[in-house]
Amino acid sequence: MFKVQDLRFTYPKNKEETIQGISFDIPKGTIFGFLGPSGAGKSTTQKILVKLLDHYQGEITYDGKSLKELKDDFYEEIGVCFEMPISFSKLTGLENLQFFANLYKNQVDVEPLLKRMGLWEDRNKLVSEYSKGMKIRLNFIRALINQPKMLFLDEPTNGLDPMNARILKDMIKEFKEAGGTVFITSHIMSDIDELCDEVAFIANGVIVAKDSPRQLKIDHGQKKVIVETRLNAHLEKHVFDFNELSSPRFIELCQSQTIETIHSMETTLEDIFIKVTGVKLHDHD
Repeated sequence: MFKVQDLRFTYPKNKEETIQGISFDIPKGTIFGFLGPSGAGKSTTQKILVKLLDHYQGEITYDGKSLKELKDDFYEEIGVCFEMPISFSKLTGLENLQFFANLYKNQVDVEPLLKRMGLWEDRNKLVSEYSKGMKIRLNFIRALINQPKMLFLDEPTNGLDPMNARILKDMIKEFKEAGGTVFITSHIMSDIDELCDEVAFIANGVIVAKDSPRQLKIDHGQKKVIVETRLNAHLEKHVFDFNELSSPRFIELCQSQTIETIHSMETTLEDIFIKVTGVKLHDHD
């Protein structure tokens, strides 16, 4: 859906490049995670991909066509969910959606979306009376209002309670299963782990790691298993290499003691993030 080759970008007042020659592909029907610390360039990259910033160097194609040559029809095919909800506070939730729907040729029936997101009963309430979570849910519906082929989601579950975050993630998965493509940034690593087919980490304007979440965890983890056993109220920890799992020592331990937990020493995406970018996660870019 997108092919990015040697993308470079410098803000007018800056001497140094914010984006320093990054390349990546987003295949159709996949969810692509783009992660990086504050100021790494992920928001800039997203703004370039949705044509909010131009004057970049490098090649970007969308669905086989040069992004620079695409006209306003491009916006008919994409849905964008900014991190900060954008809405008119003096209009109701439904009026907001109707206003934005009128900007597009394709329009979707908003009633099922409002019901799914738990906003149907509040559709005639002014958005100024909405909670932050309600505004975030309305924002997500707005991104789907033109039946897009491609979704750009910036911190989509940030500020949502677990139940509504689950509904939103299920809707993202369904969008993909229906053939849609998603570009997502988030600092909530469990979301990225669950949703993404591929993840790219950006730091200081360059991509420092890129692969599926599963492969990244295999590459950066240790092939060891930790077994916790309890004997006479005493907890003991035992460490085995993967190739020791058929050994007499491991089998004897399993047979002779009460096992409380077994864990592989697979690393987390958060640990990988810190390792490859050298920075801890921040809530905002």
